[in-house]
Amino acid sequence: MDNMRKAEIRRDTLETQIVVKLNLDGEAKRELDVPVPFLKHMLDLFAKHSGFDLSVQAFGDTEIDDHHTVEDIGICLGQAFKQATQDKAGIRRYGNRFTPMDESLAQVTVDLSGRSFLVFNAQFPAPQVGTFQTELVREFFQAFAANACVTLHINLHYGVNTHHMIEGIFKAFAGALAEAVERDGKIRGVLSTKGAL
Repeated sequence: MDNMRKAEIRRDTLETQIVVKLNLDGEAKRELDVPVPFLKHMLDLFAKHSGFDLSVQAFGDTEIDDHHTVEDIGICLGQAFKQATQDKAGIRRYGNRFTPMDESLAQVTVDLSGRSFLVFNAQFPAPQVGTFQTELVREFFQAFAANACVTLHINLHYGVNTHHMIEGIFKAFAGALAEAVERDGKIRGVLSTKGAL
């Protein structure tokens, strides 16, 4: 496909060094070198369930904690998504996905609006999954929404197991984005009366 929607973002700071490559028209290929094991797991299933090709090479100061690395990967993924969606012509713009994960149910709704906004209605019973601090889930999505310039609503309706709850959110996130970037032959130009997003 000649007009594949791809992006590559590099971020090099005193805290992290990150390279993210994203292809919205991929085949769910994953290449992940991420020093935060739980986030690596979430990014792996995100790519699989979205159908996007995703490569993340990350190094960060995880000897302090995982905060900088998680947030900066969110920043880079958001920037890559914004770049890859180009002018947003001919795509659905909106996406919504419910995802059950055993006893939990997550819903993610997205608008590729050009405006950054996050609604995050999720509380987790455990402060950690393995060594991963669950408060970083919100930090990741805040970084993504701000840098992708999207409106992102995350609603965790219920659940008991923290791992299941977070996994459901990432799978729903993947499905909502995949729906939003889907090409629709009925849409001429950008789906907005403004003519631009």
